[in-house]
Amino acid sequence: MAEPLHAAELNPAATAHLPKFFTAPGETDVLMVVTAIFLVVAVLSFGVFFFRLHTLPERMAHTTHKVQMEIVAVLGLIALFTHMHIFWIIGLLLALIEIPDFGGIFGRIAGSVEKMAGVKAGEGASETRSQPLNEIDETAQVPPDRTTPVPRKLETVEKKKKELGHA
Repeated sequence: MAEPLHAAELNPAATAHLPKFFTAPGETDVLMVVTAIFLVVAVLSFGVFFFRLHTLPERMAHTTHKVQMEIVAVLGLIALFTHMHIFWIIGLLLALIEIPDFGGIFGRIAGSVEKMAGVKAGEGASETRSQPLNEIDETAQVPPDRTTPVPRKLETVEKKKKELGHA
């Protein structure tokens, strides 16, 4: 700790009683060092808090394994670099909303339809993509495990007229 200044070392214009945080010439200013350390810790703590708060929507979407997690992450980055907070709010709302996964349902439907058609799983789409639209064969094809051909087009079934009944 710094020693108090003696009356002989004081400037004639100074008062007789100086506060303790005044340091003598050539000594370390303890108050300035403590203030500098506090300022560095405060700035770093605020930065960590800011980035933790800024990534809140992305962390929320990641922990709940949302489908839209990538969209939320991109919105967070756009908000960070453009300083437009509406993107962060949209990302937060998307992280809170549960969007249904239609891909899984449609994948199961497609797999069932391929199974019913006698096509190996995943090969039904590759046949039509490999041929141009004008060269697709409209004739019936025989799957390897069946003896009768499976028609390409569905046949319409005639509907019976319903009898109007009285209640």
